[in-house]
Amino acid sequence: MKAVLGLEDGTFVLGQGFGTEGECAGELVFSTQMSGYMEALTDPSYHGQILMFTFPTIGNYGVDKRNFQHPKVWAMGCVTREICDAPEAYPRIADYFTDRGLLGIQGVDTRMLTIKTREKGTLRAALVVGDDNGEYAVSCARDVPPISERALIPAVSCREPYHIPGPGKRIAVLDLGIKKNMVLSLMARNADLHIFPHDTPSDQVMACRPDALFISNGPGDPVHATGAIRCISDLAGTLPIFGICMGIQVCGLALGGSTYKMKFGHRGSNQPVRYKDGSIYITTQNHGFAVDADSLPEGCRVLYSNVNDGSLEGFENGYLDITCVQFHPEAHGGPRDTEIPFFDTMFRRLE
Repeated sequence: MKAVLGLEDGTFVLGQGFGTEGECAGELVFSTQMSGYMEALTDPSYHGQILMFTFPTIGNYGVDKRNFQHPKVWAMGCVTREICDAPEAYPRIADYFTDRGLLGIQGVDTRMLTIKTREKGTLRAALVVGDDNGEYAVSCARDVPPISERALIPAVSCREPYHIPGPGKRIAVLDLGIKKNMVLSLMARNADLHIFPHDTPSDQVMACRPDALFISNGPGDPVHATGAIRCISDLAGTLPIFGICMGIQVCGLALGGSTYKMKFGHRGSNQPVRYKDGSIYITTQNHGFAVDADSLPEGCRVLYSNVNDGSLEGFENGYLDITCVQFHPEAHGGPRDTEIPFFDTMFRRLE
């Protein structure tokens, strides 16, 4: 099929479409991971974005549904240099996209697009599959609202509270778009999970008598997570609070700090972070917003910082018993160097 990807700066590239005919528009973001492509595509944090892979070929081991982070693909479209036609396992990614009505384009210069993103910052884009009208794709890209103006969390959060029984500590979870592996990491530590929609009031959260509150990842600008911010503000100092990815951003906002949109964000499975003692961990990340460390109030201490750009990757507030990280300790696929330090420390503090 014909296909074209248009950018808001007027650039457009032609390629071969896969999946089904249609169009979508949103931020074009890139991920540097070499594996875990279906985990990334099914990550709710990519809602509102077109995901481009910098690794030249994806689909070489087919579609492994066991490792999906959500039952559906949340990325609006997929951009890659090449998809594998003869994978080690089936179904092929092209067949999966066709069966599910998903949009993809291959045969484009992803290196050029990645360099453009690094130089200009994240750009709005439109993917049109079934046509090659570049000017139309560019106009669609310019028409889509910036991601900071879009409230994306309600679409990915659960609609009703639900319970996953466990014999251990009772953890209340605010679902802003939670990944499956976060739930599995908590379950592996025998947690009794009570999972709530993103805008659940604090009194309803406390009604389950939790030992701690956990804030998940999620898509878009954290300032739109008003319900979660209000809930954290109400409960800070009442019970331990832990957050991952968007979880750190809404915790920072709840404490009176500020967040900012990064130039092109951190996405991929090779992001180095430095712990407060100087040790280095390799992490998986997926975020386009970050907490301004200087905006955090007195009592907050930086735990982790990004080795490449110095941005905040984790903080704690001992007085309020809040601990958050920007990276993904539960990453799958990707390095899991920080899973034990984060989750085991979390549960030791609850003993």
